[in-house]
Amino acid sequence: MVLNPRSAPVQAPEFVTENRIWDPDETLPLPQLQALQVERLRDCVGRAGTVSFYRDAFQKNNITISSIKSLDDLKRLPLTTKQDLREHYPLGFLAVTRDKIARLHGSSGTTGKPTFVAYTQDDLKLWADLCARFLTAGGLQAKHLVHIAFGYGLFTGGFGLHYGVERVGAAIVPAASGNTERQIMLLRDLEADALVCTPSYALYIAEVAQQEGIDPRSLPLKFAHFGGEPWTEDMRAQIERDMDILAFNNYGLSEIIGPGVSGECAARRGMHIQEDHFLVECLDPDTLEPVPDGQPGELVITAMTKQAMPIIRYRTRDIASLDHTPCPCGRTTVRMGRVIGRTDDMLIVRGVNLYPSQIEEALLRVEGAAPHYQIEVDRRGSRDNITVRVEMRAQDFSDKMREMAVLRDRIDREIHHITGLRMHIELVAPQTLERFVGKAKRVIDHRPKAEL
Repeated sequence: MVLNPRSAPVQAPEFVTENRIWDPDETLPLPQLQALQVERLRDCVGRAGTVSFYRDAFQKNNITISSIKSLDDLKRLPLTTKQDLREHYPLGFLAVTRDKIARLHGSSGTTGKPTFVAYTQDDLKLWADLCARFLTAGGLQAKHLVHIAFGYGLFTGGFGLHYGVERVGAAIVPAASGNTERQIMLLRDLEADALVCTPSYALYIAEVAQQEGIDPRSLPLKFAHFGGEPWTEDMRAQIERDMDILAFNNYGLSEIIGPGVSGECAARRGMHIQEDHFLVECLDPDTLEPVPDGQPGELVITAMTKQAMPIIRYRTRDIASLDHTPCPCGRTTVRMGRVIGRTDDMLIVRGVNLYPSQIEEALLRVEGAAPHYQIEVDRRGSRDNITVRVEMRAQDFSDKMREMAVLRDRIDREIHHITGLRMHIELVAPQTLERFVGKAKRVIDHRPKAEL
């Protein structure tokens, strides 16, 4: 039995608690693991040296392959940011010739152009194996049928999990996202054992099922692997209660590889980081000094074995903590807690990255709207809802409802065009929103905060 301390015990099927381990490297003794990490870090520095961004930084700091002698040398390497990737759009970080590229994925491009990440065939095989690791840790076996309700496309979630499930040998229903009534029909008729999607979408599936008179606990699902957005233990408890399943957490980001950076085992005491492929630091975002285990800090990740685009010390902006205590599952890798926040203003809403600057960009395109706004996010049931309050310019403010409705529709269309999200638009009178001397606080987020 697996116990969730915040909910009634969930009876785990035996296949979930069998503690299967996909790859023996997940249990490497620490000295052996560290020796492998140093070897792979040196290889990574060698490949990254062909990328102008890293080559210039290495030359400036006298970094060569032979100068990397231990993991302590990691801190000598340059940090990489999202802005660095944008400034080298689209493929300035490519470390192989273009004929070696097997696939491209990317961010949603919600702040402008996407940041692309290239994969070689070896990268794709590695990605599938990394996903197979955490899927196996969470009970997946070849006998299962998995319903994937992630979007397929530039987003890494759908394809990453898809090929991970295939690598395990299980069958797949590539349902993709949307059309929830149809998703429920497929779940019932095809009798999937496992669900893959964002946790908030799982709750929405449960809600829609109930509205249709279907008890979501009657669905054949036994367990689920969720990612793509921060979520809490309370949400896990609600999902498990509403759907009578076990829910597992996983973490990844497109700039590194996608899902597969870490995932939970049956003990569910944090997500095991695939340390033989990723070096993860947890740093104070202001001082960039390491924080002790158990204290939240910014995750900084080095993708040592990516061939097409080796990324060194990527500042994820995600805040989480690390735990080096032994896990009863036998894996020796460090575990990370839930992502509890971001160091920047980015919001994750319904699995989509959203920046306040996008709202501002939309407003600047609409005649009559001032660039003064406030974003409020809350969660009603399982759905994230966004309200954008937009201040009117005095000369355009009107008491005629029809004129205001037309303006509101134009703002709604422009925001949807840029973000892909529908939001509730409220128009407010001139000079009614708070003004800021320093950094503007544009976002009020009422959603429950993720917990360690």
